[in-house]
Amino acid sequence: MWYVYIVQCADRTLYTGIAKDLDARLAQHNAGDGAKYTRARRPVQLVYSERAEGRGLAQQREIAIKRMQTAAKHRLIANATGDRCANGDGL
Repeated sequence: MWYVYIVQCADRTLYTGIAKDLDARLAQHNAGDGAKYTRARRPVQLVYSERAEGRGLAQQREIAIKRMQTAAKHRLIANATGDRCANGDGL
């Protein structure tokens, strides 16, 4: 099982990625060992995640989310329910 996730950085920007172990990946981001983009924007907070049935599907979904405009990403986060919603503030 893979996960597609969105984190909100300290500067309120959004970063989208994929991971097999979501908790470990978030720890990497917050330790400065994650993506170059998030290193200078720590701490990050998980705001959205969804499951994918394999790496290929996770990568396809990641690309689709990255192509969304920021407002559409915020709507995705706000409309998330269940395991797709990582926080309750809806940004």
